[in-house]
Amino acid sequence: MYANILLSTDGSDVAKKGVKHGLALAKALNAKVTVITVTDPLPIDHGSGHAGGWIPSKEEVDRFNAASKERAGKVLDEVRAMAQQIGISAELLHVSDTYSPATAIIETAKSRGCDLIVMASHGHRGLKKLWLGSQTSEVLADGSVPVLVVQYGPSLY
Repeated sequence: MYANILLSTDGSDVAKKGVKHGLALAKALNAKVTVITVTDPLPIDHGSGHAGGWIPSKEEVDRFNAASKERAGKVLDEVRAMAQQIGISAELLHVSDTYSPATAIIETAKSRGCDLIVMASHGHRGLKKLWLGSQTSEVLADGSVPVLVVQYGPSLY
């Protein structure tokens, strides 16, 4: 049914549960797996009106990018270990400061011919949903690639 699955993780405990579920699904289906983690760019405040703003130096940008790359590497190393533990291999991908996480996930799924995206969500409702799980909501709203949302967190009932 699914031959090429994209798993998304930010390294959080909830995302790890989603990755574990996605890896198990990929193994059961004998599907190819790509795992993506996306890091945001350094936020820069150009200021507005009379506000001065803040523009980082090249060294600050370089330090931020190095730290982001290191953190992404740790996240993906953990996923590699999870995949090896159940006997499958996964292509690991870090996308940095080019897209919003949701955009990067969607574009990666399309460009790599993925037929399913697996993401985890806290399962919050109401106003909390606006702050938690917004990337999942954006990926779902796109609708160009099927999405399996693995829900963890508070009961909805």
